Amino acid sequence: MSKLFENAIISIQLGVEDYQSNDPKRAISAVRNFYAGVLLLAKETLVRAVPEADVDDLIAARYKPVPDGQGGVNYVPDGGTTIDFVTIGRRFKDFGLAIDQKALDELNRIRNDVEHLFTQKPREAVREAIANAFPVVVQLFEHIDEAPGEHLGDAWPLMLEAKSLYERELKSCRDSFSKVSWLSGTLADAGLICPECDSKLVRQREQDNAEQRNMELVCRACGAEPDTEKTIVGSLTDALSYEGHIRAKDAGEDGPIFHCTECGNDSYVDFEGACANCGYEYGQPDCDRCGTSIPINEIIYAEHDGLCGYCSHQLDKLMRE
Repeated sequence: MSKLFENAIISIQLGVEDYQSNDPKRAISAVRNFYAGVLLLAKETLVRAVPEADVDDLIAARYKPVPDGQGGVNYVPDGGTTIDFVTIGRRFKDFGLAIDQKALDELNRIRNDVEHLFTQKPREAVREAIANAFPVVVQLFEHIDEAPGEHLGDAWPLMLEAKSLYERELKSCRDSFSKVSWLSGTLADAGLICPECDSKLVRQREQDNAEQRNMELVCRACGAEPDTEKTIVGSLTDALSYEGHIRAKDAGEDGPIFHCTECGNDSYVDFEGACANCGYEYGQPDCDRCGTSIPINEIIYAEHDGLCGYCSHQLDKLMRE
């Protein structure tokens, strides 16, 4: 067993032991150890993918060119910084290795929350970290053709239990909204995220409530009672962030979230044709002058109602003459 792999196993085991102790004071060390173990396991995966390569070259975060003495250059590690959860996904992609980047981002997010915010329910936060990292750990062990149960010992069944408990709690939270008539299919599918701690363990107090506007929320992870509008806007942004990135990158387009002039939130979803917070609809009006369909951003910021941006501009020119 390599030293890197051994340290990865030990770190994950220590993180699970800290979680199992049920001591709030050990919550930070639990996430730190677990985080470090998963990252070391990812580095071990890279090493095994190209066993003849130098380890430092594989896991360095930055490189710099240096003369090779023969008129060319060699690229060598620049400093002692190694890849982290922000860069590991790109390195795996370069190596043609699959990894659950979303799960990595979740683990990194929870680590930062526990480090800097230290939630009121640290055990729940650690459980969520383990549950979210679970698919990554399984994936990494598959890459190196090793069985997690054989190496992690007693930590493995505890990880299985933590994942099961978290999923059960998440289902209970989602079920509390079963009667709600959502104004947005996106929110109905994605669920809500606590704006205070970013946990998905958000539920409504009154499970018989069916009106979205009457929801009273509580976070099972940090105990907060977040504002409903704030929670909806944040959850919608999170759910559609990738869609927005793709639109901007591939087509240079705005959306899919726009400003709602009715409630004042950035919560209007163009492909749903309504505001996810208040249900307001802009409709699909045509320009009174030229008859073309008016884009949403021109409806929102139009200086002249009923006119598209071009015709509005022409009217402004005419009025100045």
